[in-house]
Amino acid sequence: MRPDRAFFDLQVRFAEGAARIAGMPLEAALIDYTNLYVRFGAGRAFDAAHPLWAAYVQGVRACADLRGLSDWTWAFYADCPAHLAAPPLVATFGCFGWARDPHGGVRLHFDPRGAGEGANAAVSPLDTREAPRRRAELRRLVEHVRAHAGGGDPLVHGTSWLYNLPAYQRLFPPAYLATSQAVDRPRALSLWGQFLDRRGQLRHDAAQALLARLAKTRDVSAISRCFALHAVAVQAPLSVFYAHLPAVDRPR
Repeated sequence: MRPDRAFFDLQVRFAEGAARIAGMPLEAALIDYTNLYVRFGAGRAFDAAHPLWAAYVQGVRACADLRGLSDWTWAFYADCPAHLAAPPLVATFGCFGWARDPHGGVRLHFDPRGAGEGANAAVSPLDTREAPRRRAELRRLVEHVRAHAGGGDPLVHGTSWLYNLPAYQRLFPPAYLATSQAVDRPRALSLWGQFLDRRGQLRHDAAQALLARLAKTRDVSAISRCFALHAVAVQAPLSVFYAHLPAVDRPR
């Protein structure tokens, strides 16, 4: 997904506010409180010395105001290897995909664009009418993981703001959801994704609410509470999914 410019403008404005509250350099806030490093294709090490990030910061220092910074950020993104921001998926099944987790097990990903060209564009991939299709995709993914993850009963990990939503929760085994815990992910799309719709356009109401809360914040420890929804981490053995999914309904 290639987000629109407004998504980048939002993050620049948030970083400026966070820098002011925390009393930190703007360039530090841009790496610590936004998803820009990942979106630029610099990876997930968040190394300020990375050549790509260093080139961006050089331009940041030349910006005279917030508008100039927004213009520079968008122009810089246009020339970046942004395709590297996507996770290295092993396989995809509709909206779901999985990747090998560097710490062991597998990691679950969700992309609303996976609903396909035949899907009703007016219907959300998480609509009740789409739930049977999503569960069937998840079942196919689980079967693929069983065949290709190297044996055993690997842990399935998930981290996303979506786990706050009942429409997303209903797709998963209760034992998986029971492990839910809020996590601090100010640099990740698992947090920032709540400001994008399924077409990559900014959710303006949510963005305005975020900035309004930030404007009232005075304590650095409260910056994370400006987000209406936090990233949630969950995990469960693959066997939990395999035992749960056979009983679900199938797409018609």
